[in-house]
Amino acid sequence: MKLFFTSKENALRKKRIVFVVIGITLIVGIYLIASRKPDKAPEIPVVAVASVTQDDVEIYGEYVGRVRAQQFVEVRARVEGYLEQMLFAEGTYVTKNQVLFVINQDQYRAKADKARAQLKKDEAQALKAKRDLERIRPLYEQNAASQLDLDNATAAYETAEASVAMSSADLDQAELELGYTIVRSPLAGHISERYVDLGTLVGPGSKSLLATIVKSDTVLVDFSMTALDYLKSKERNVNLGQKDLTRSWQPNVTITLADNTVYPYKGLVDFAEPQVDPHTGTFSVRAEMPNPKRVLLPGQFTKVKLLLDVKEHATVVPLKSVIIEKGGAYIYVMRRDSTVERRFIELGPEFQNQVVVERGLAPKENIVIEGYHKLNPGMKVKVSKTTEEGKPEEKDSIG
Repeated sequence: MKLFFTSKENALRKKRIVFVVIGITLIVGIYLIASRKPDKAPEIPVVAVASVTQDDVEIYGEYVGRVRAQQFVEVRARVEGYLEQMLFAEGTYVTKNQVLFVINQDQYRAKADKARAQLKKDEAQALKAKRDLERIRPLYEQNAASQLDLDNATAAYETAEASVAMSSADLDQAELELGYTIVRSPLAGHISERYVDLGTLVGPGSKSLLATIVKSDTVLVDFSMTALDYLKSKERNVNLGQKDLTRSWQPNVTITLADNTVYPYKGLVDFAEPQVDPHTGTFSVRAEMPNPKRVLLPGQFTKVKLLLDVKEHATVVPLKSVIIEKGGAYIYVMRRDSTVERRFIELGPEFQNQVVVERGLAPKENIVIEGYHKLNPGMKVKVSKTTEEGKPEEKDSIG
């Protein structure tokens, strides 16, 4: 059986289909709108901040130095003779005027005895000439002796006096040479091994050097500084090698030994070469260092750390807070309204994890030390609660 729909029924049927489609569309749209998550508000960056501090910053220069003895003396034979005795232990400490060597004294003792005898003879002649003159002078005054007799007596007396003076000088010279046969230490220090054996003919010449003595309870440390370091020190009126009692500090020296331990005593610069070596562009500096336990040996190399300057009340910030680009160095400063400002700064010396800021920052300003990589100027930030009161590490020396 076939069904036939009228045109009116067809129109009604189409309307129903349209209403169903519209209803389904509305339901789907409402569902999609209801199920969509709302857009999140942009996150505020969380950063760590610290206050800009001031401190007295010590500026150091590091160099390679070499230790040498304060005094180094060669012990030499001043007279010729056979070496008979050695009265010290090699490598030990000797005192000033301690007897070290004895050279055969026979010929020098005989020479001194001869000079002493000659002096006695001349003194006797001078005494006789004096008595003769004293006898002639009254006779001459009484016209009992001629002028010639007086002149001869006077000349004889003066000649005898001259002979006494010469003999006395000869005796002094002979006794001096006899004294040279006993070789004494000219200073207190440690003596080397002997350079000649007993029985060797020594004397002025090739065999004169007997030993060396080193005074090492105080040593000297030599090192070279660049001309730039010199100019920087002059800018702060620091004259190396000259004490300035108006300063609260002096250019002291600290050295590091071969095992990387720091020597416990400090020294002071006592000399600076007044000219620069044109070949190296450096000038020599010398520091005096106490060495009571002989830890420092002449000839060894050390690392030298010299205090060049002290910047009073310098502005310092953590090195990690500084951003360096081609345009210069800058830092993010936090304003009172919790926004950040990009501030270009002039950097000074670095020391460990901090750096001196010469210009661009004021004390007690808050700067961003962590989280600056996601910041833009003028952006609002949130301070981390754990670092809000944080301060940069307090370091006050530049190595």
